[in-house]
Amino acid sequence: MKGIYSALIVPFDENGNIIERGLREIVRQNIDEQKVDGLYVNGSSGENFMLSTEQKKQVFEIVKDESKDEIILMAQVGSVNLTEAVELGQYATELGYDCLSAVTPFYYPFSFEEIIGYYDTIIEATGNNMLIYAIPALSGVSISLEQYDALFENEKIIGVKYTDPDLFSLERLRKRYPDKWIFYGIDEMLIYGLVSGVDGAIGSTYNVNGKRARQIFDLTAEGKVQEAYKVQHDTNDIIEKVLELGIYQTLKEILKIKGIEAGMNKKPMRAFDNRKQGEVKRLIKDFGL
Repeated sequence: MKGIYSALIVPFDENGNIIERGLREIVRQNIDEQKVDGLYVNGSSGENFMLSTEQKKQVFEIVKDESKDEIILMAQVGSVNLTEAVELGQYATELGYDCLSAVTPFYYPFSFEEIIGYYDTIIEATGNNMLIYAIPALSGVSISLEQYDALFENEKIIGVKYTDPDLFSLERLRKRYPDKWIFYGIDEMLIYGLVSGVDGAIGSTYNVNGKRARQIFDLTAEGKVQEAYKVQHDTNDIIEKVLELGIYQTLKEILKIKGIEAGMNKKPMRAFDNRKQGEVKRLIKDFGL
């Protein structure tokens, strides 16, 4: 499971419906051009938490049908609605997804015992392996090392998608659990995660910049850290501009300029400011996206 995974972008029409042809094109772009090892499906980058249960199932089905067994597929099924999380987990497992992932339950101040129960319930109902999705900046849930101890008592919890800039805790987690899978989730800090010993990375910008992420991954593995830093610098120049223009809007605009039917963002997200299209075209030209 080592490697680079795109947190898959999902295209929508102006009414919020999934554009199937566009989704298939984005999957193929990730496989054929970006050469990713796998896809993380129905995460934040897929605007998951604004979708209906049926739309989430539609995404899972289309992605599996298009990718077949060419790459590894991770299904993010987490939801504050545990019944939905179980239903989605069972659906993705039946489709043949390689593992599940679930964001920690959020919004309400759940106790740690409740969080353990949430993961155990999904795993028991599906029989599939699970990656914890730790993203404290958005979920409001921070997991301590002692809490990871308790979570990892369930052998089906095979690791974590660690989307947190706390590199000290990452290093401690890596040392404590050398045999668990750890995937770093902050694209602009990829090299720091790799130096800390993560097994791979999951990120939204890899939909358009996966080849550079691969370079950083490979160079770091070869001990060529200074060369990897140079690629990270270029990557961060790209990310800085993407963040300035609006991350999901701009990633979709890049894909559209490349001829992919990347659609719009799900409302209430705003549409891309077309007056900025020239800046996106320059970004594509300057960095060979």
